[in-house]
Amino acid sequence: MGAVITPQLVDVVDTISAVRSYSSGTSRLLSTCRVEDWGLRLECPTPEDPFSDSEVTWLMPELGLRLTHHRPRSRHARSGPSVLSAVRVQRDGRAWRTTDLLLGLAVPGGTTARIVRSEEFAAAVAGRVLGPDDADQALRTVHRTLEEVSLHRHDLRAWLTHRGIYDAWPPL
Repeated sequence: MGAVITPQLVDVVDTISAVRSYSSGTSRLLSTCRVEDWGLRLECPTPEDPFSDSEVTWLMPELGLRLTHHRPRSRHARSGPSVLSAVRVQRDGRAWRTTDLLLGLAVPGGTTARIVRSEEFAAAVAGRVLGPDDADQALRTVHRTLEEVSLHRHDLRAWLTHRGIYDAWPPL
């Protein structure tokens, strides 16, 4: 059985209406949508997810990264890892278009970060869903970020501070 080839995921955030539209055709109203010096801060409720109450996302176009964290529904539940995903971000006035490059890092906190979605990435490259330029960008971005996060003992807050982002992660 071969790997399933996933089409590239593209979403568009309209910063005026605070709506995130997905390539699947669905849209979601954002509870937070704020342009920052370092990128775009988003948060939206996830009512369809039995374990997660909301998704916090930061788009960092200069780094080619999307940082995501799912807030657990129960305050007693263990929080999952934050995920840094390689992305291509295009800004056009009020619209931020993000193309997922299908490779990322899971950073659990307190333990080693690890590369995630490598099988999906490999299938997308083999199936020509990802072109050579996007594949190269994804690999360079993820490996550079893994090295930097490792130098900060896999502490996302320390890495973000090193990158000039002083906001707390994950936000309260």
